[in-house]
Amino acid sequence: MWGSNAREAHPIFFHHLMKGLNNGAQMFAVDPRRTSSAKFADVWLGLEVGSDIALANTIGREIIDAGLVNTDFVAHSTAGFEQYKASVEAYTLERGEALTGVPSGAIRELAHSYARADRAQILWTLGITEHHNAVDNVFALCNLALLTGHIGRWGSGLVPLRGQNNVQGGGDMGALPNKLPGFQNVDDRDALGRFADVYGVDLNPVPGKHLTHMFEAMESGELTCAYIVGENPADSEANTSHVRKLLSELDCLIVQDIFLTRTAELADVVLPASVAWAESSGTVTSSERRVQRCHQAVEAPEGARDDIEILADLARRLGYDWGTTSPQELWDELRSLSPPHAGMSWERLEAEGGLQWPCPSTDHPGSPFLHGWLWEDDLAGRAPAPFTAVEAAGPLDRLTDEFPLRLTTGRALDSYNTGVLSGSFNSPIRYGDEIDVHPADAERLGIADGELVRVVSPRGAVDLGVRIQPDLVPGLTFTTFHFPELADSNLLTNDAYDARSGTSEFKAASIRIERIGDCDG
Repeated sequence: MWGSNAREAHPIFFHHLMKGLNNGAQMFAVDPRRTSSAKFADVWLGLEVGSDIALANTIGREIIDAGLVNTDFVAHSTAGFEQYKASVEAYTLERGEALTGVPSGAIRELAHSYARADRAQILWTLGITEHHNAVDNVFALCNLALLTGHIGRWGSGLVPLRGQNNVQGGGDMGALPNKLPGFQNVDDRDALGRFADVYGVDLNPVPGKHLTHMFEAMESGELTCAYIVGENPADSEANTSHVRKLLSELDCLIVQDIFLTRTAELADVVLPASVAWAESSGTVTSSERRVQRCHQAVEAPEGARDDIEILADLARRLGYDWGTTSPQELWDELRSLSPPHAGMSWERLEAEGGLQWPCPSTDHPGSPFLHGWLWEDDLAGRAPAPFTAVEAAGPLDRLTDEFPLRLTTGRALDSYNTGVLSGSFNSPIRYGDEIDVHPADAERLGIADGELVRVVSPRGAVDLGVRIQPDLVPGLTFTTFHFPELADSNLLTNDAYDARSGTSEFKAASIRIERIGDCDG
């Protein structure tokens, strides 16, 4: 479990993980903090923030050096092994310890246990992806699965845990700037033609902008109008003071949401939507690609409307009649255009309790393993899976005399994202509107538990209460992003981003902590 505090961020999933542990599974937790999840692990590897590639490359080198590579799988199913082997040669156990802060013995134990296991999984979340080199971090973990053959089989695989309900379904339906539904490329002329035939209009073949590029386009004046559906970037994006300024300067901002979020408060027009999972019918897709039916449970409040009804009505006002908004008919349209969903009839989804894509025909059972083809004799006609050589690179915010502490952010058990959904009720276990500080740092800074301090980064300053937390390591601090009205932590986080994913480096800001009396005096 790498870069994930699943007990608090994915508690339902963690219950399933606990069943595995109770059945004898072994767990390694790779995380800068000794989180509540890491306390259930057999071994906690407390690496320095941003040293994930160095650790993964060291593990890979040790697997190779110890003769633990699944050579048959590598030869049959992969490409680029020799280049990868050369790229990790310098990452000895000793160097890995120096780069990551993890004892070499713990790295060796993880490498050998993972490689020798009959079944093994690598699970990760935002601790891997909210960095300026997010994609390389993921490649580094994929390399380990390819070395050992722990992919595409029952009980073995790569498991990126999704942070919100139906995130997977959103991507499947084309909510990505370069993809059509079914992950077909928008510049694929054949695919585009099929969509154009059904939609009755020519479609733009130029890939769009991801969220970070949209904000850059706002700053340059290229993008002057935004339509935001179910997102609260005024609180959720890094360096939020800059984000709010850009949103407030747009010629037109339209927000469609179920609450009047901080983003909606900036809008020229707010369109009240219904709660999709409770107040409408349709489908939802889990992290394991399982598409399931969902049924309306309650009526929406007066004035709130289903997202698709709002969009269809807006289309009619713009001169395009989309016809039906029936969930079943829309699903059938989607099936006709998305090959992975073609076999998932409305009736099958209802009768079978869900199906996993790809499911290309109505007699296909669905696919429990996305990468099971790696074990087929002919690789199902596909090219081998490539190793990707990646080099270690630390956080872009360097620690300096001016900003000597590292700040990382994450979730707490009883709260959700920017607090819009969870902040309106009280909880006896709530925390996260403070900054966690190691006792040694608190003593050195002369600050006490509960004291209000000023936290300063290169981008801004926030006043936060102190929570002394011995489960950190010296030099590392932590806070959540759940309470922007009380503790606007994303004023501090780094908006430098990974060029390929567009994800900002939320996990690795540099800060200093000042006593309020000292900085006011």
